[in-house]
Amino acid sequence: MSAEISYDDFLKVDMRVGKIIAVDQFPEARKPAYKLTIDFGPLGIKQSSAQVTRRYDKDSLLGKLIVAVVNFPVKKIAGFKSEVLVLGSETEPDVVVLLKPENGSQLGSRVF
Repeated sequence: MSAEISYDDFLKVDMRVGKIIAVDQFPEARKPAYKLTIDFGPLGIKQSSAQVTRRYDKDSLLGKLIVAVVNFPVKKIAGFKSEVLVLGSETEPDVVVLLKPENGSQLGSRVF
């Protein structure tokens, strides 16, 4: 278990609902990953590298609603600018299941 944090610390993490609108292979990445393009509605379009290739094929990700942290610094991964961190749970080593908001969630809405 991790160290305890305050509610104010938790509020610093800005998690938002987005929709995957494009998925590309990412052969330059050290670990198998996709390049995702995600629509966050009023927050705009963002990119992310996601190591979810063991659980999802490209077609199954298109149109999927996801939850991502949008206020981390940009991270360069093999020359790619990853702007958000897509959230998921690890079900076994290197297998990530994406967190999925319910249908009807608004793009860009905050997750608490």
